[in-house]
Amino acid sequence: MAGHPTHGVTRFLTRNSTAFGLILLMILMSSSPLFTAQVSLDSSEEQLPAEGRQGLDIAGECEGLKFEDLFDYDFADFVINVGDDWATAEMDATAFVNGSKSSIVRDNLDGLFEGLSGGDNDFISTDERDAVRAIGPKCIGAMDTRIGVREGIPHRGSPDWNNLSFVEDGIGLDEIDLVPANHPNERSCQNIGAASGCKEVPVTINDDLQIMMFLAEDETNNVEFDQLPNSGDSNFTLSLNVTNMSYAKLELNFPLKQGLRMANYSIQDTTTETNGSRTVVENTVLAAPEALYLPDGRLRVNQVVTYEASEYPILRELFIDFTTMEPETNEVPEWSSNAPADGTVIPMLDSMSTGGQMITVTGDITENWATDESGWSLDCTFAESGWSASLDGDGNLIVSNQNSQATSSDAECYVVDPFSAASIDSRNWTFGHVFTSSAALSETGDSIEFTITPTGLVSEMSISAHAHQDSAMGQMRTATLASAASTLSLPLEGLAPGMVMVMGQAQSSSMLDYNFMLNYGLEKASLPPVIEVNENLDGLNATWNANGLTFSLQGDVLDPDGEDVTLSLRLCGYTTNDFLRVGSGWEIDVNIVTCAAQNPPVTSYDILLTATDESGSITTLSVYVPSQDSNDGSSDNSENVQVIEEEGLPAISMVATLSITLLGAAFASRTRRD
Repeated sequence: MAGHPTHGVTRFLTRNSTAFGLILLMILMSSSPLFTAQVSLDSSEEQLPAEGRQGLDIAGECEGLKFEDLFDYDFADFVINVGDDWATAEMDATAFVNGSKSSIVRDNLDGLFEGLSGGDNDFISTDERDAVRAIGPKCIGAMDTRIGVREGIPHRGSPDWNNLSFVEDGIGLDEIDLVPANHPNERSCQNIGAASGCKEVPVTINDDLQIMMFLAEDETNNVEFDQLPNSGDSNFTLSLNVTNMSYAKLELNFPLKQGLRMANYSIQDTTTETNGSRTVVENTVLAAPEALYLPDGRLRVNQVVTYEASEYPILRELFIDFTTMEPETNEVPEWSSNAPADGTVIPMLDSMSTGGQMITVTGDITENWATDESGWSLDCTFAESGWSASLDGDGNLIVSNQNSQATSSDAECYVVDPFSAASIDSRNWTFGHVFTSSAALSETGDSIEFTITPTGLVSEMSISAHAHQDSAMGQMRTATLASAASTLSLPLEGLAPGMVMVMGQAQSSSMLDYNFMLNYGLEKASLPPVIEVNENLDGLNATWNANGLTFSLQGDVLDPDGEDVTLSLRLCGYTTNDFLRVGSGWEIDVNIVTCAAQNPPVTSYDILLTATDESGSITTLSVYVPSQDSNDGSSDNSENVQVIEEEGLPAISMVATLSITLLGAAFASRTRRD
């Protein structure tokens, strides 16, 4: 499927129109009415309509092409993670197309659909974008990765490489702003047969766009290659053909392999003369690849490459040699002054069960604990069986507890480098739970009762905590723990209804600072909206229009949680939400025509107002309005307005109860006239 690393380079000019016609076959992954209505990917060419045949041999047209043949990006980022089996890999790629180049991309894609309804009309549509979703992985599956690997002594040139090739089923694709949403030049699709909601923009717009390739959901790899005979244990060379990569960053991540290192590299430019002679020169302009070790011991190589359009047809190849042979000189790693001192307690979550693992210290802290030119990790021996510790790829210190009932354990730790060199001295730390905790909502529902019980691993600690949501936090509360438990009341004021966690920090002179985020499954209840109906100058709820057919109501509505509230009114079997809203105030004109049309006609009016907040909590209010010609002069208006129903209230706080009580007292001053 994929040839040697130089395969397809000479095709670039002769296949330029085809390549750019296929430019965004890479984009997405589902089907479109535009495409599926006229073309079946499972059909033979004879079954395709004449206007849909051109260029639809997807695998054939894409075979041997490269990303750079498909489109001219401004910058691309390629990440390759070689699998532990040394036979598969995951490749992620993000390409950025800016300004005038994005117009060329859109124009070429529109031209791909020449002969189809809406195609090649100088507008790029959501139908055209969706039409390529089903065939993107098929195209990439036939393309060249331009990456080869061969075991043995260092290689240059193009021998019989074990080439990496794409796996169609593992390819996931996406795009950003090929058809920008709500663009000023957007219009509904004009062509016959356009899908419902189809939008299109001129191909001439120069809005930036992105194309992304990644590992498809539920797949393990999207690249495969012939497994190296010794799985990376012996020397091998990896080569990349970087011709036409205008500006790209390459990242190669290898599996954990003791002693694996970059031994050498070479960037070679090959020029072929008209008589067939070849000239190879070392490129000393491009920066050398950068090799570094991740905290978990894996080797990563970064390389930035450039290739100007004026340099074509120079062939540019990158060769990187790897070995597991120990370097001639290797300095041992050393602890830094930032590393925890002997006897330090490293706190852990009390919720970690037997057989679990957790991040005890984050990578931004551990990265300052030691130094070594080749990178370093930790080698810890625990006093308790079943315990272990390691650094992950981000430097987080992961502690595992397998089949041990102990809640703490001492450990002796050394710093080690990728070549097994260890620090001269060790550090002795204690890992364990420094407190246990529980939490519950208060009886009024307006705070969390957070109870912390020390385990005795440290003699005294300071605890600071608050109720926490992604978008808000409650007031901080603090306590000092010694031997007895303590309960902090964490206010929920300012937080929205819904899930609430407890966030905080524990500090002690004998342990590392312990930042925690604890989830007890607690939710802040939604308090119901509060509605008020205002009286007019006559002390009545409603003001009648001169024609006697409508009356107006005014009032206020608020939500104790600060959520938006929607209002509705029901009268004589019909419902309306035609309220005029200004801040907390509301006003509505109510027409009585429907009431007058009933048999017998309704001449006094029982109105139901409903207020619903964003969490679904509901307050309903019954308002009585007598007929306009009523002669009831009673000054008792206490029954004119009544809260008759409140729904969706897991808990009502004192604030809500007080608000409703005060409103009831205000409403009691109104009079009712029959």
